[in-house]
Amino acid sequence: MPASTFGPPATCALGRAARELGLSRDEFDLAVQLGRIRTVPGGSGGAGRRVERAEIDRLRAQDGFPEALQEQVRVVGTAQGAALMGIPAGRFTRLARLGLLAPVAFHLNRYRTVVWLYMARELRDFTSDAENARLLKGRTPETLRGLLEAGVDLRARNWRGRRLGFLLRRAGDPWARAGAVAAFLAPVEVADIVRDPNERACLNRALPAPPAHGVPGSPAAHLAERLMTAQDTDEIEWLRSELTRAIEEARALPPARRPAGRGAGPGARRTARPVAPMARTVTRTPELMARACEPGGEPALRASERCGDGPAVRPPSPSAARDRRPGQGPHRRARGLRGWLRRREPRPVRA
Repeated sequence: MPASTFGPPATCALGRAARELGLSRDEFDLAVQLGRIRTVPGGSGGAGRRVERAEIDRLRAQDGFPEALQEQVRVVGTAQGAALMGIPAGRFTRLARLGLLAPVAFHLNRYRTVVWLYMARELRDFTSDAENARLLKGRTPETLRGLLEAGVDLRARNWRGRRLGFLLRRAGDPWARAGAVAAFLAPVEVADIVRDPNERACLNRALPAPPAHGVPGSPAAHLAERLMTAQDTDEIEWLRSELTRAIEEARALPPARRPAGRGAGPGARRTARPVAPMARTVTRTPELMARACEPGGEPALRASERCGDGPAVRPPSPSAARDRRPGQGPHRRARGLRGWLRRREPRPVRA
């Protein structure tokens, strides 16, 4: 018997990998998005992605594990980030709104307010750069103050850019890349580019799952959906051009051109055919029989039977058919040798 039968599995689930690496699930997901942890497809059957045992062993063998790995994915909010950079929280927010500090994630508090999260490592790198010293102390430059007075806020846009990069790195085919781009466009924009219903069906199947924030349909979920959708004109135009290019590449794949169904290829999954409702049995009343005897009356009778006019008769159950005895209603004549012998028996003569 091979040793691999009782040996450790080659891959493990994401939750177990996070526990073995000393990370919370949010930290683990962020490490996957940043490319710190490599995952592999879980195989057929929609098992999701998994982590190879060799990848876990590689991370555990690094120097300073697990503190070094935890520090690479540590995120901070506005107050903690400002304290880390040694600046007031108001200046930190202004730098983030100008797009100089890009958030990596967000969550909604109990008041449904967006709380942006930033990589602690990136904030330290920004502070240590000598070119950014004038932004951390002193008066904000006039051009940047004008953008702030105009209401510029690039935090959501920068987060969408990081999210799109993660989805494109994980995409394995042109349809998945097209779905990653379409996830940041409004449905009306996608419908304007992808007009073929079959191609739109393929695109909808390739759409990635949105970040889970609240119950679907709740105000928190709607707010997260709005943050996921591009708002600026130049961002929308760039995404539209990227989606157009991705769709053109996906059209070169004949197997993925049509949805799974009849004529979609030998390996396509068949879709269930709609089953027509059972025709209703109609009792042939004397009036219907009289019309059937008239010239041209039989087609009308059949049409009435097909449409189900008249009272419906419930078909007898199998148990009722078995319990039926001669003399308790119409029954079929027995077939075979047994029926032939029964018909040959002499009937008793009544005195």
